[in-house]
Amino acid sequence: MPASPAGAVSRRILSFLVPIACALALAACDNGSNTIAIEPPAPPPEPEPLGAFSAAVVSSPPDAVSGGTARVGIGAPAELPDEDIVVELDGEDITDRFRATGGKFRLLGRVEGLAEGENRLRVTSAGEPVTPAELTLVNHPETGPIFSGPQQDPFLCATDNHRANLELGPILDEQCSVERVVSFKYRTTAGAWADWEPGQARPEDMATTTTNDGETVDFIVRWERGTLNRFLYSLAVLVPGGDVDGEPDLAAWNRRLIYYFQGGVAIGRYQGDPSQRRALYVDGLGAGYAIAYSTGTKTGTHYNLEVGGETAIMVKDRFVSAYGMPDYTVGVGGSGGGIQQYVYGQNHPGLIDAGVPQYSYPDMITQTIHIGDCELLERWIDFQLQADPNSKWADWNNRSWLIGLNANNEVPNDVIDFGLTPWVPPGSSECTASWRGLSPLALNPNFGTAPGISDAQQAEVEWTHFADLINIYGRAEDGFARSTWDNVGVQYGLQALRDGNITPAEFLDLNASIGSWKPEAEMVQEGCPFFIDLCFALDFEQPLYPDQIDPWSWRNANVGSLENPAPRRAADPGAIERAFDSGMVNRGEIEIPLIDVRPYLEEELDMHNTHQSFAARQRLLNHDGDASNQVIWFQEPSEADIAALTMEAFAVIDEWMANIAANPERSVGENRPDAAVDACFDAGGGVIAAGDDVWNGILDDGEPGACTAQFPVYSTSRIVAGAPITGDVFKCELQPLAEAIDGGVYGDWMPGAQEQAALEAIFPDGVCRYD
Repeated sequence: MPASPAGAVSRRILSFLVPIACALALAACDNGSNTIAIEPPAPPPEPEPLGAFSAAVVSSPPDAVSGGTARVGIGAPAELPDEDIVVELDGEDITDRFRATGGKFRLLGRVEGLAEGENRLRVTSAGEPVTPAELTLVNHPETGPIFSGPQQDPFLCATDNHRANLELGPILDEQCSVERVVSFKYRTTAGAWADWEPGQARPEDMATTTTNDGETVDFIVRWERGTLNRFLYSLAVLVPGGDVDGEPDLAAWNRRLIYYFQGGVAIGRYQGDPSQRRALYVDGLGAGYAIAYSTGTKTGTHYNLEVGGETAIMVKDRFVSAYGMPDYTVGVGGSGGGIQQYVYGQNHPGLIDAGVPQYSYPDMITQTIHIGDCELLERWIDFQLQADPNSKWADWNNRSWLIGLNANNEVPNDVIDFGLTPWVPPGSSECTASWRGLSPLALNPNFGTAPGISDAQQAEVEWTHFADLINIYGRAEDGFARSTWDNVGVQYGLQALRDGNITPAEFLDLNASIGSWKPEAEMVQEGCPFFIDLCFALDFEQPLYPDQIDPWSWRNANVGSLENPAPRRAADPGAIERAFDSGMVNRGEIEIPLIDVRPYLEEELDMHNTHQSFAARQRLLNHDGDASNQVIWFQEPSEADIAALTMEAFAVIDEWMANIAANPERSVGENRPDAAVDACFDAGGGVIAAGDDVWNGILDDGEPGACTAQFPVYSTSRIVAGAPITGDVFKCELQPLAEAIDGGVYGDWMPGAQEQAALEAIFPDGVCRYD
């Protein structure tokens, strides 16, 4: 088709203008080359992001997920709609697993099917721009470990009788796994547990309970059990409606979790003997709390608090992943259960948010320091009596001068009653009544055992606390685990000397004779009364000590005399540092509310002595000068023990945690409610005295406070020797003897030349300086 006249004119004009435009461009851009540079138009500015996403694992630390499941919280800018939030796991969209919470996190979701190792979660926006969040979840097998290192072998599975305590089935594999089971129990009006099936007619004897949220419901509990980290665990929660569509009806749950830590003393190698009473903690369940429990957090199973902390993380991970995020988690438990709260509160922030340690100690490992002195001191005293039955040591009360712990003439003594030490009068001390046998258990590689172990297995195991934690302490040059125990330079009975309760001659003889524990390679198995059957086969017509009767573990100690002082024992190099670095020592680095509750058991010579609460407080003070997060409550002993007082402590913790949630900018101490105050109580729970000054005179030189006067506090052999109340000095700094004498260490006694020579022979490297 021929072009129109107008089109022809346009083409002619264009052919004329293009060369002109090109020439102008060349003239404007000529830089000596043949290149033509044309500035592109500026791109439109990127819109400012609304903010940033955040993502956090709320069931465990992100690098300590276990069992393939975790609960994750997502934070997002308020302006972004929920439907624009996209969550991906290793590239797969899992947004549908998250729900709006209206709480601390915008969304919460259960992430399942995690592969072992690293799993990458990413949060992005499908709408307005928001800075993405990325999170790596490191998943570990349910059998463990996570961070505690190689697991023990041999490791014995729980016996049928012990598994029956949690109504568990047979062992499935070499890791002592059992099938995870869920069943239901109801509380009867007679105060027992009975089986219940969802949908059944309501039993006539079913009890009701009123939660601390004020709701009265049928007392029905969903009870989950299984194995985690090779230990038996239990999770229980109030579910009056049973399950709905396969998920627990948690309407009655008060959104608080109690982790019940159990006490006892053991050296490991065993899966454990669970306590149904603690797993189904009636008072807590009745108030609406969920209850978590494990034999791996029972110190009667082991005292490896590295493994214990790891197990607690896994158990809580399972609860939060399966049931939901609690408002807070509070610990409870006595003795070793109290120790775990102090240690895990320090080592694993976020595991527990508060604690109610009952008749506790600051930690386990520092108890070995002074308890390791018990048999050594008791032997010296008992043989003073053999030489002079009418000496001052015939009164058991006087033993406190040396051991620091309480003693009296009224508490029965099995060794004396059995006739093993006929020259010793009736009476006992805390060392004898409560601690006898625990030094060998911690220090003697031959003494320990576990249920079901064979003779061959028992013989091949190094049964000490330090070998139980071999992954922490490592091995010394002799092949045995490194040990922290040390008494080089310790001047036993120093305060008794200064007070005039023992003479300089007794002080010298005591320190020359007491000696120390032999190296592990030289130790032998214990005798009577540690193995009671041996006591029934004694020939009392023959010399018995220490070959047959040896309540002081004499055969495993270096024993000396004034003429030939026994050598002291030094800690293995590096062991003390590893104890501190691993967190096995409570360093006072704990920033959660703690209500330290104990019955006053000193007159019973119970091992849960009262100074321990104040040792823990002083460690808090030594850390940062602040112990306002710890409250100390004592109660006169009663048949009810401290059950009611513990529930009162939970109520105070609840108020305390509410204050923290409402005022997060304040410190824990600044959020203390009025009821969170030091106090002491009578046997019925009535307040004797309360206030900031009731424990005066223990950690200061002031006049005794009202509670201090009511409940006398004793000490330890190392405090008697000059050590601080904290009880955490494994190895003292040494000072020359002449410096100690010049410094007035011995009070009014000024040693003569012969006495100085004796001291030099006893302490060739110097004496302890604790200041």
